[in-house]
Amino acid sequence: MENILTGFHAVEERVKSVAEKGEKESAKKMRVLYDKAGPRIKKILSFAKDAGILCIKTTKEELDKKALSLSELARNHRGVMLVIEGEEKIKSNIVDFEQFVSSVKEDADCTILLLDSITDPHNIGAIIRSADQFSADLVVLPNHRSGGSASGEENEVIARSSAGAASWVKISKVANLVRCAEILKKNGFWIYGADARGERLDKISFAKKTAIIMGSEGSGIAHLLKEQCDVIASIPTSGKLDSLNVSVAAGVLLYERKRQSL
Repeated sequence: MENILTGFHAVEERVKSVAEKGEKESAKKMRVLYDKAGPRIKKILSFAKDAGILCIKTTKEELDKKALSLSELARNHRGVMLVIEGEEKIKSNIVDFEQFVSSVKEDADCTILLLDSITDPHNIGAIIRSADQFSADLVVLPNHRSGGSASGEENEVIARSSAGAASWVKISKVANLVRCAEILKKNGFWIYGADARGERLDKISFAKKTAIIMGSEGSGIAHLLKEQCDVIASIPTSGKLDSLNVSVAAGVLLYERKRQSL
């Protein structure tokens, strides 16, 4: 059994992690396959050599053949792949963030949801379910300080809370949400942050390429990430409590985004 990762970012992050943690046993089960050593691939090869991972030069045709069993998005290997022996193949709905964003056409209608420091797996599952119902194209989770780094038990809670949607909605797990926001902006996305002190949702027109950021119920969106937002959106309410549950708020925002796109 083997798992194959493709795309510069996904391969680099995995190889870099093995190198930094000194995971020698893991390195023995890996090999980097590449065809032409451009600047990005040279960087990956450097990390791989530091980690003790075997690097093998091959041809584009061989990489294409190796990628045939992967999802359509993952087949765009961009000249490099990481093969990991003895590791179960990742779910086809787990995608590389940069690879996904770069594949969105300039005039496409696309909705990406970023979850910042949301730790409750029940909330994450409910949000993913709303993402499925309202046609969000991608949900982005940080590797740290959120359910993106959940244990096996927590992942099961996410799966149950999403009513199965976690197996269908495209998901990316990333190291840095601020960097993701910068990449989104470079690729023509408008970024909308959810906050009770923002502009009323019914006064906002969403862009064709929309990214929505949901922060934790306690601290909201992190300061540096909030600075990346083009618009801060609030949901008008009349209840006695301060705010909506984050999963409910995400559902309302995604509904309005979907409604406007119809």
